[in-house]
Amino acid sequence: MQVRHSIRFTAALMTLASVSASAFADQWSDMQQRKELRCATFADVPPFAAPDPKTREMVGFDVDMCNALAKHLGLKASVTPVSVEARVPEVKTGRVDVTVANLAYTLGRAEQIQFSHPYYLAKEMLAVKASDAGTKKADFKGKRIASTKGSTSELSIKLNGSEPVTFQDTGSVYMAVQQNKALGMVANTMTITKLVAQSKTGGAVEMKMIQEPMAFQPIGVGMKKDEPQLLAKVNDALLALDKSGEINRIWDKWLGPNTEFKMTRDEKVVPLSELKFDPLP
Repeated sequence: MQVRHSIRFTAALMTLASVSASAFADQWSDMQQRKELRCATFADVPPFAAPDPKTREMVGFDVDMCNALAKHLGLKASVTPVSVEARVPEVKTGRVDVTVANLAYTLGRAEQIQFSHPYYLAKEMLAVKASDAGTKKADFKGKRIASTKGSTSELSIKLNGSEPVTFQDTGSVYMAVQQNKALGMVANTMTITKLVAQSKTGGAVEMKMIQEPMAFQPIGVGMKKDEPQLLAKVNDALLALDKSGEINRIWDKWLGPNTEFKMTRDEKVVPLSELKFDPLP
């Protein structure tokens, strides 16, 4: 009997040790052992992340950010394309280490995952047909407006008192306006700028961008909650990449003055607490 109790006691100790080891294990240590940064990006939202037509490899601003982040951390980037609505669940469940996919800080998302320092500030913009008489977002209250499902674009439509019509990808959102399924569409500034320009060619219905933003939001790297070491490492990396000018170089390559978007990045990487903005719910 004494031997049997001893075996049981030893087994219990081993189980406790295993649980304790798991409790002290952290994602950063796992990443170091794997020598890999598993990074979620958009599946097909240029210029952030999309398959290259020739090589079929993922390319874009977010892909380059993943690679730069991984390199600074001494790891190799592994890019996983995900849908707009999967950006938070993928990192929340640990299937990826980080999400770098134009991920805006919202109160709802912050309850599920943690955010890095923002690396740029984005605006959600509304585009409608050029013939529309509306000039400000209030003119579109109660109207059907299209966006990608599960995005901050959808949130901004709801906050404006408009009716969201959602789709899985930006191409479908654009076609909804072209085919009169929605009065307008909401997306980030870069996407709207590109699609408005696209609407002026190829026989499409011409569109215009409403100059008043639907929402203003900081964009950061999403990570699993309760991983303080990983958060600190990512924040330090973003600060270093910003100071070295690497983020600006990536920005200029995909979004800068010599691209079709002609956008200038003026902001610097700073803690979220230092920004003055009204977070989306």
